[in-house]
Amino acid sequence: MVQALSMRQAAASCGIAKNTSFKWRHRFLSAPATQQPAQMSGIVEADETFFLESFKGKRHLSRTARKRGGKATKRGTSAEQIPVLVVRDRHGETADFVLPGVNAQQIEPVLKPLLNKDVMLCTDGAAEYKVIAKHMGVVHRPVNVAAGQRVIGGIYHIQNVNAYDSRLKQWMVKFHGVATRYLESYLGWHRMIDRLGQNITPTACFIASLGRTRQFQQLIAT
Repeated sequence: MVQALSMRQAAASCGIAKNTSFKWRHRFLSAPATQQPAQMSGIVEADETFFLESFKGKRHLSRTARKRGGKATKRGTSAEQIPVLVVRDRHGETADFVLPGVNAQQIEPVLKPLLNKDVMLCTDGAAEYKVIAKHMGVVHRPVNVAAGQRVIGGIYHIQNVNAYDSRLKQWMVKFHGVATRYLESYLGWHRMIDRLGQNITPTACFIASLGRTRQFQQLIAT
C-alpha cells in the first residue's frame, strides 16, 4: 500500500494468490475510504474531476469491453464519466465524493455539512456553485478559469485543488482503470498517502486501516 502496487505486483511481492491480494487490499481500504474531515474552515477550494466508468472484474457487460484503462467513446464529459467532487482547504484537509451528477441538487448535500459558515468558497465559474453558496450563506469567490483568470485578490484561486486532482489522476494511471464500484476505496487510499506525505510507513497504513483516526492525526502532525 505504501508503494501503491498493482494487485498482481502486490501478490507477487507478498507471495500470495491474486485473489488473496484483492481481498486484503479492500479489507485494508474499507476504513480509509470513510475517513473524511468532518468540517473545513478558512479558504476552501472545490472542483470536479472525472473518471471513466469501469466495470472491471465483471463478466457480463452492457457494452463492448474496453482494453485496460481504455478511453471514452465521446469527447468531453458524458454518461461514461463518473464525477468526483474534490474539496480541499489551505490546511491540506481533503474530502472527495463520488456523485451521480454535477448539478446544484447533487453537489449541495455533500458540501453543506462539510463547510463552516465562516468559509470562503473558491470554485470555477460554474453557476451551480453560486446557487449553492447562496443557499448555504457562505462567501463565494468564483474564478473564471475559462477566461484565463487564475487568482483573485492574490489569495482566491483553485490551484491547490487542481494540483491535487492532477496528482490523483497521475496516481490512478498505474492501476490501468479502477472499477467504479471500488472508486471510493481508491480515493480514500490516495487521500491517506497524500496526507501522510513523507511520514508514510507500513505502520501508518495499518493504523489507518484499523480506523484509528486520532493516532493517524498524530502521525500527520509529527
